[in-house]
Amino acid sequence: MRFDPPLETVTLLRRYKRFLADVRRADGSEMTVHCPNTGSMKNCVLPGVEQPALISDSGNLKRKYRHTLEALQVAYGHWAGVNTSRTNALVEEAIRAGQIPELSPLTGVECEVTFGDSRFDLALGERKQPHTFIEVKNVTLGPGPDDPDDGIIAFPDSVTVRSP
Repeated sequence: MRFDPPLETVTLLRRYKRFLADVRRADGSEMTVHCPNTGSMKNCVLPGVEQPALISDSGNLKRKYRHTLEALQVAYGHWAGVNTSRTNALVEEAIRAGQIPELSPLTGVECEVTFGDSRFDLALGERKQPHTFIEVKNVTLGPGPDDPDDGIIAFPDSVTVRSP
């Protein structure tokens, strides 16, 4: 995904109060950034480990926390995107750029498509006859530092209570 301005590499020091994280910049200064992921982020934030992270700068001086946590380097060197508001745009950009060979953008890509009583994040195909509906999920529950790297990442990353 293209970011303008480019993302800044920092070190995550801690995440707290669901929406806040403290990071250290390359110059050694520390600051608090907004964490847009409300999930537990189990296995993303590694206890007692200062881990590489990426932040974006909104450039908005009126925001209380103008920087946003975008991604964390997790166990086994993998990266996890933690900004759930970027997920759909990232997948759309990858499809349009031909980065997912199984999903051809040649017949069009649409966002937030209603079909019947459902709304899908993306649809591929002609406007009147979309042939592929895509629901995008931001997944962050991968192996912990003491688990084997089996390549499996799960959603959701915490217990979700559903009413009948």
